[in-house]
Amino acid sequence: MYVAVKGGERAIENAHAWLDEERRGDPAFAALSLAQIREQLSLAVDRVMAEGSLYDPDLAALAIKQARGDLIEAIFLIRAYRTTLPRLGTSRPVDTGAMACDRRISATYKDAPGGQVLGPTFDYTHRLLDFKLAAEGTPAPAPAPQATARTAPTPHIAAYLQDEGLMQSEPADDTAPSDITRTPMSYPAGRAVRLQSLARADEGFTLGMAYSTQRGYGYNHAFVGELRIGRVPVEMDVPELGFAVEIGEIELTECETVNQFKGSRTSPPQFTRGYGLVFGKGERKAISMALVDRALRWEELGEDNTGAAAQDEEFVLSHGDNIQATGFLEHIKLPHYVDFQSELELVRKMRRDAGAGNTAEAAE
Repeated sequence: MYVAVKGGERAIENAHAWLDEERRGDPAFAALSLAQIREQLSLAVDRVMAEGSLYDPDLAALAIKQARGDLIEAIFLIRAYRTTLPRLGTSRPVDTGAMACDRRISATYKDAPGGQVLGPTFDYTHRLLDFKLAAEGTPAPAPAPQATARTAPTPHIAAYLQDEGLMQSEPADDTAPSDITRTPMSYPAGRAVRLQSLARADEGFTLGMAYSTQRGYGYNHAFVGELRIGRVPVEMDVPELGFAVEIGEIELTECETVNQFKGSRTSPPQFTRGYGLVFGKGERKAISMALVDRALRWEELGEDNTGAAAQDEEFVLSHGDNIQATGFLEHIKLPHYVDFQSELELVRKMRRDAGAGNTAEAAE
């Protein structure tokens, strides 16, 4: 039974060596540097950071290079590395109202309070291949004027609706949320846990769930109240000093959707919100996250469960993690010789028994 697997260690070593060759590619071409990946494939880097739950562009670039561009494998590498890091403390909640916005748009107000900033976006491109990018030695474009980015604090648009009593107030909750990177999820999960899970869920899965709500599976037609991308400072309390100090800044994408709510016996008709927040530039993920967040709030808001997949908390949170899904999927390609041999013998026996029964019937 195990004769076939003798020499497996040598085969694995050879496979690793071959993988290194494939990763390098043709040595006639210059190797990709981490700086090139970080600066020119920044959206891939941002996705790896977001779904890997670790904000470090250099390490994300390294993971992408090591994984040969397989982003899920890169996310796996980042999460594995993250488990080796000590936790030195907990930062304060970031103030996204103080974000220095490179991009800030609203689909609900043409003249949005605080102004709109298109920023770097694919929204208005023609989706035609630009063959100029294939030219060797293409000079780098001139940097965009710094005036396009907003450096002053920018108010949230939802706050204006809330001031009019048209937006549901978010209940204050000072309790520390459970950390799903250290504590396994349990159901039912609170909104804070759901948002953590969605923030590191696979972008494609989250997008599919969000799309399903727009097509009628969950009655979730939303407006993008605000989408903003920019940098925010991160502060941490230092007990020895007695006050918080800024330890750095990170780039975030935040989305708040505006959804209609018919009201209930205790709440008047008003708007409710869905919320998404991810590391880096990830607006597709942030919008998808906000749509799914709102769909999962059906019970909290006293709405009907229509049986939509996006309203099923356990289904969404259990299947959105691409690392868990990959592990479960890919384990079936590993050796299962014993399991298969037992099933093979079972099928052979069933066929023999069926054949014997047919022979007996024919004899009668």
